[in-house]
Amino acid sequence: MSGFNSSCTYCNARLSSLFNVLGPEEVEVLSAHKSCATYKKGQILFSEGGFPFGVMCVNAGKIKLSTQGPDGKEQILRLAKDGEVLGYRASLLNERFNSTAIAIEDSNICIIDKNFFNQMVSDNPKLLMSIMQKLSERLHEAESHIVSLSQKRVRERMAEALLFLKATYGFEEDGQTLDVVLSREELADYVGTSTESAIRLLSDFSKEMLIQLDGKKIKLLNTQKLSNIALLND
Repeated sequence: MSGFNSSCTYCNARLSSLFNVLGPEEVEVLSAHKSCATYKKGQILFSEGGFPFGVMCVNAGKIKLSTQGPDGKEQILRLAKDGEVLGYRASLLNERFNSTAIAIEDSNICIIDKNFFNQMVSDNPKLLMSIMQKLSERLHEAESHIVSLSQKRVRERMAEALLFLKATYGFEEDGQTLDVVLSREELADYVGTSTESAIRLLSDFSKEMLIQLDGKKIKLLNTQKLSNIALLND
C-alpha cells in the first residue's frame, strides 16, 4: 500500500464530500490531520467488527461495503465513489464497523484522524448538518434497497441494479458502457441472488438487446426498457 500526495485545498473530490461546507482555513487544518494511501483492487480498507481509527475519504476510486450473512454469503450494502466519506458513523458513535470496505479498483484514500474528526464535528454546526443530511440519504437508500429485495422479483432487481450502477458511476466515453467493473458474483451479491441466476439474467438481457456484454464490462443499450422492467416508471 503506497501513499500519494493530495492537498484538501485543491481536491475536487472534497467538493462533493461532507467537507464541502468547510471554509479555507478549516480545509487547511483538515489537510494537516490526514494521511493518504493507495489501496489496490481487492484490498480491505476496514473490516466488519473492527474499531474505527479514523474516517476515510475516497479521493479517487470505487469501494464496496458489504456484510456477511449467517450462511457466510456476502451481501453488498452499498457502493462508494470519489468524494464519499466512509466510517464516520462508527467514528462518531465509537462503535465497531458494521460492514467491510473493499476496493473494487485501485483507489486513493485519505484517512482523517478519528479524534480530530470528532472534535471538528463538535465544533462545526455546518459539518454536523452535512453529516445529518448524508445519514438521511443513506437511510433512504437502505430502505429503498430493502423494499426492492423483499418485494421485487430478481429480474426486476437486476434491471434496477444496472440502472443504479449507471446513476452511481456513469458511463465510459462511449456513453453506454458502465464505468465500473463488478464480477458476476459481486453483482449477484448486490442484487441478492445466486451467481448462476445473475449470469442467466444478464444473458437474457443481452438476448433481448437491453445490454451488451464484453467480458465483465456491461453496455446499456436500452435504459428505458430496463427502467420499465425495474418498475421505476410506475
